[in-house]
Amino acid sequence: MTTTEFQLTRNAFGRLILTGADGRRYEGATPVRAFPIQAPNDGIAMVCVDGREVAWIDHLSDLSPAVRELLEEELAGREFMPEIRAIASVSSFATPCTWQVETDRGETSFVLRGEEDIRRIGPAALLVSDNHGIHFLIRDTAALDKHSRKILDRFL
Repeated sequence: MTTTEFQLTRNAFGRLILTGADGRRYEGATPVRAFPIQAPNDGIAMVCVDGREVAWIDHLSDLSPAVRELLEEELAGREFMPEIRAIASVSSFATPCTWQVETDRGETSFVLRGEEDIRRIGPAALLVSDNHGIHFLIRDTAALDKHSRKILDRFL
């Protein structure tokens, strides 16, 4: 099923309902990004409650504004990955240590258990996992300020 072959609505409980061109309804449909970091607006699968893919969306821009808004709301509720904009300080250069950071969602602190919790996910992007399993994204290490890059270099 492609983007023109289905409709998307919400039921009274706020769950998504995907209705195919053949009239089949999939209550509780869930959008899942194929490439959430590298291409967040491309390649989105609509999955029914039993985990089967029931529709594929090549690009969010292909959708009508109403359907796109529903999908973006649903994805925002499912995904939580703050983007680190600056590293203010670290408690120690040995792990575990506490990082004080500024993110796109405000200032916060988290505990880094070990250097293995910092993973490269592209030429300039990093994924940092805290001790609770929350992932923080550094989209471009070169875009960080000098102080942040200096701290980060000690862990890489």
